[in-house]
Amino acid sequence: MESVLPAFITFILTCTAVQFLKPLAQFVGLVDIPNDRKQHQGEVPLIGGLAIYLSILLVSSTFFEYSRELNIYLISAALILFLGILDDKYDLSVRLRVVSQVIIASLMIFGAEIYLSSLGHIVYFFELKLSFMGIFLTVIAVIAAINAFNMVDGIDGLAGCLSLITFASLAFLLHRIDSPWFMLPVLYVSALLAYLMFNLRWPSSKLYKIFMGDAGSMLIGLTVVWLLVIGTSADNNAFNPVTALYLIAIPLMDMAAIMYRRVKKGHSPFTADRDHLHHIFERAGYSRRQTLVRISFLSLLLAAIGISSELLNVPEWIMFVGFIAIFTAYSWALSHVWQILTWLKK
Repeated sequence: MESVLPAFITFILTCTAVQFLKPLAQFVGLVDIPNDRKQHQGEVPLIGGLAIYLSILLVSSTFFEYSRELNIYLISAALILFLGILDDKYDLSVRLRVVSQVIIASLMIFGAEIYLSSLGHIVYFFELKLSFMGIFLTVIAVIAAINAFNMVDGIDGLAGCLSLITFASLAFLLHRIDSPWFMLPVLYVSALLAYLMFNLRWPSSKLYKIFMGDAGSMLIGLTVVWLLVIGTSADNNAFNPVTALYLIAIPLMDMAAIMYRRVKKGHSPFTADRDHLHHIFERAGYSRRQTLVRISFLSLLLAAIGISSELLNVPEWIMFVGFIAIFTAYSWALSHVWQILTWLKK
C-alpha cells in the first residue's frame, strides 16, 4: 500500500505537466507534423516523454531512499531524454544517436556498475557467465531496447501499452523479492496511464492529443533495460535472464525481424518504412484501435508465459528454446502474411 500515494501523485503530476508543456511545445516547434509516413491530423505536441520524466523525477526524489544508483539512473534518463528531444526537433543522424546511446550506456555500466554478468542456464548443463563480455553485451542490450521501443511507436497507444505491460510485469517480479527498485516500474505504470489518457483521448475526446516522441520511447527503452539488468543481477535475482526476452518480446521481435528484412533488401537497418507489425495489421483491414488491442494482447500473453514459467521454475534452456521457436514462427508468419490472410479468407 505504500506505493499507492507515490503512484497517484505521479499520475496527477504527469497530467499537470502535459497541460503546462503543450503551449511550450507549440511555441518552440516541438510538434509532430503529418507526412507520408505519419498519418495523423494537425500538429501534435511531442511532450509525452518529457511529462513522464518530470513527474517521475519529482516523485522519486521525494519518496525514494537516496542511492548512487538512483541518481545515476536519473542522470542517464535525463541525457537520453535530451537526446530524444533533439531527435524529435532536428531529426538527428543514426550515427549520432547510436554514439550517444553508447555513451549513456557506459554511464550506466561504469557509473552505477550495472551490467549483465550471466545469461543463466540457457545451454542446459552449465551457467553461461559473461565476464568482461557482459559489458559489451549490456551496451548492445541498451541500444537494442532503446531502438526496439522507438521503432514500435507507430500508432496511437502502441508504445505506451506495450511498455505498460513490461513495467507492470517488472513491478510484479521485483516486488516478489522486496527489491527497492520495484517502485520505479510502478511509477512508470502510473505515468503511462496518464500519458495514454491523452494519447488515446480517452475517456474524453476533449483531451489534448499528445505523442510520446523519440524522447519518450528512448526513455522507456533505457529504463526497461536498466530494470531488466537489475532484476537478473546476482544481488537481486528477481527473475532469470531468459525471462527478460518474454517481457519485451513484441518490440524485440518486431525490431529484429524488420531489420533483417531491410538488410536482406540491401537497405540500411535503420531506414524508416511501413512494414512493421502494426502496419501489416492495418493493411490487412484492421482499424488502428483493433490493431492496438490485438498486438497488446499478444504482448500480454507472451509476458504471462514468461512470468508463469518463472513462477513454475521451468528450466531456462526450455524457455530459451521456446522463445527461439516463437521468434522463428513470428518471422515466418510476417514473411508469409499475405498468403496466410488469403488462406484465411477462403
